[in-house]
Amino acid sequence: MSVTKPSRTTETVSHTDASLLSDHDVESTYRDVNDVQLHVVAAGDPDAPLVVLLHGHPDFWYGWRDQIRALVEAGFRVVVPDQRGCNLSDAPDGIDAYRQSELVADVRELIHSEGRESAHVVGHDFGGFVAWNVALRHPSMVDRLGIFNVPHPTVYRETLRSSPQQIARSWYVWFYQVPKLPEWTLARNDLANMVASLEITSNPGTFDDETIARYKAAWRHSGITPRINWYRGFRRSDSPSHDTVTQPTLICWGEDDVALLPSMAAKSVGYCRDGQLRTFPDASHWVHHERAEVTEALRRHLS
Repeated sequence: MSVTKPSRTTETVSHTDASLLSDHDVESTYRDVNDVQLHVVAAGDPDAPLVVLLHGHPDFWYGWRDQIRALVEAGFRVVVPDQRGCNLSDAPDGIDAYRQSELVADVRELIHSEGRESAHVVGHDFGGFVAWNVALRHPSMVDRLGIFNVPHPTVYRETLRSSPQQIARSWYVWFYQVPKLPEWTLARNDLANMVASLEITSNPGTFDDETIARYKAAWRHSGITPRINWYRGFRRSDSPSHDTVTQPTLICWGEDDVALLPSMAAKSVGYCRDGQLRTFPDASHWVHHERAEVTEALRRHLS
């Protein structure tokens, strides 16, 4: 069920819903799924092949703006949720509300809200973990899988156990387990550390001042705690019953990712029955912002 819902404030319309894009056929809708209401940006022919794009941290739907346009022009129906706890979507209380099982259920019911039994699913960063889990837990619901700069969950767990270098790079994951302190640290000084998390992990110029202002507006809507609870809930999540991805899978990886070892990309392909890897030298964790070839590779993969 899709209904258009009036915004709460003028600032909401101006800064963090689909009005950020000039495309007239892109709309903000609200979907009641899995006991939460998700803000979902949708575009394209409702009867066209469906693509679901899942953002990570500290992103919101707007991070997929270039891919929305390109995929609609290629003939796809595109839906892009603000995942629970982010921007205009509901932010339930408690850590357990952010386990992988809940995030996956949101995607499953979102696909059903489009009147579909399956879709292409694409994820970046933490949204990539959700995408991997949808493919592993509900394989019949994923036609093709796209992953940007996040490893297969099994690869990530095994690398954390064996690589001191990756343990050091994942320092923020451990920090986020501490009660209250991460929220205070990230929210202080007008969200300066949240802004830094964008700038440090990207190449210079990837996020200009106007874009950062939009991100700050999105962060203020739901606050910082729900986003940190993604990582706390991840630690409490059960693993899927198997770890082989059966769907055709494309992994795109910026080799200059400061948080994730590039060796995990190749290892992740090994868990895919039909997988391909595209690596991009001199591209950061935000590879889909920095390289137009990523969008073209995704279009070809889904077509």
